[in-house]
Amino acid sequence: MGMKAKITPDEVKHIGELANLKIATKDLEKYASDLSEVISYVSRVQKADVKGVLPTNQVTGLSNVFREDVVDSSRMLTQSAALSNAKRKHDGYFVIDSIF
Repeated sequence: MGMKAKITPDEVKHIGELANLKIATKDLEKYASDLSEVISYVSRVQKADVKGVLPTNQVTGLSNVFREDVVDSSRMLTQSAALSNAKRKHDGYFVIDSIF
């Protein structure tokens, strides 16, 4: 498995404080063990031979398809048409109940 990084419960506590997380004392040992395993795994991944492997930022082969940002005037409403079915309106605006 390679070199094993050992994270201590004190380090977990310190990381928790930096992240403003409250970690129960009873969980520190478990989290230390879990983090040590994650770091050990990352260490193994870093040692992987990737010579000849092309960098990639996505794997689907798909690309974004964009359209020009143009106004389709055939789909535009006048202000009065937009407000025509509004339950409440004031000075050309929709009036709605507060959502907060």
